[in-house]
Parts: sequence; structure tokens; C-alpha cells
Amino acid sequence: MKNIFVRSLSFDATENSVRTMFEAYGSVDRVSIVTDRDTGRAKGFGFVEMRTNADADRAIAELNGRELDGRALNVNQARPKTDRSFGGGQRHGNRW
Repeated sequence: MKNIFVRSLSFDATENSVRTMFEAYGSVDRVSIVTDRDTGRAKGFGFVEMRTNADADRAIAELNGRELDGRALNVNQARPKTDRSFGGGQRHGNRW
């Protein structure tokens, strides 16, 4: 399974429209469009998980630069999550 990062999504893009676009290249396990937790509005990027690496590689090659809802997509392999802890028990801002 390969995780794909999709940038420059229209704020009107839906998980279904993204899934349909990627399913032309193989089996899609999951689509997730990232939203702002306070407003619920899409942030303009998301992730697609495809079942096989070969299908994912083909989708990345074919869909990078392709338009969806009037915007050229930036499609590439997602990087693994990094540890985003601040350490030391301190947090930024006044949230304690």
C-alpha cells in the first residue's frame, strides 16, 4: 500500500471526486481531505491510499499537474509522519 499526498485541491473538492480520479489507475483504499478543525473548511490538500505501489506510482505520474475543479494538482508520494512534539513539557502559546 502506498500513501499519496495531493496538494492544490480546490476547496470544493470532495473525497468522492478525488477517489473517482484515482480509481482510474487502480484500487483506492482511502481518501482523506484535510479540513480545519475549527471551521470544517477544506485546507486544500489531502491523502489517497492505493492498494498497490505500481498503481500508486502510475497515478502519481499521470495525475501530477492534471486539473480537478479548475486547479492543477500537485501529486507525490507522502512522506512518513515526523515526531512533532515540542519536548520539555512546554507548549507554544497560552494554552496551558
